[in-house]
Amino acid sequence: MRTKLLIIIPLSFALLSMMSCGSKIENAKTETVKVYGNCGMCEKTIEAAANEKKKVEADWNQDTKMLTVTYDQKATNLDEVLKKIAAAGYDSDKFRSTDEKYKQLHGCCQYDRPNI
Repeated sequence: MRTKLLIIIPLSFALLSMMSCGSKIENAKTETVKVYGNCGMCEKTIEAAANEKKKVEADWNQDTKMLTVTYDQKATNLDEVLKKIAAAGYDSDKFRSTDEKYKQLHGCCQYDRPNI
């Protein structure tokens, strides 16, 4: 059993490191901005709207309402990412979603909207 563990553990680390290497963003710039939302469903929707393979990686914190975005600054910019999030129904301090999109959010996702 111990021999199997000695083989499995290093292989697991090797596999994890290979997976993380494939998602590297070139010309990376990281910024943190406020995006309004409430819950885990909000987090999934916000991140899905922002993330784009090899161009944008986003992580939204439900407690702080802060979105950390790492993006390829030669391929896109923060405004473009925030516009996609607004199109999904979520406001940031810079872009407001349409009332129609906001009203389509699930009831628990309808946060108190800021005055932008």
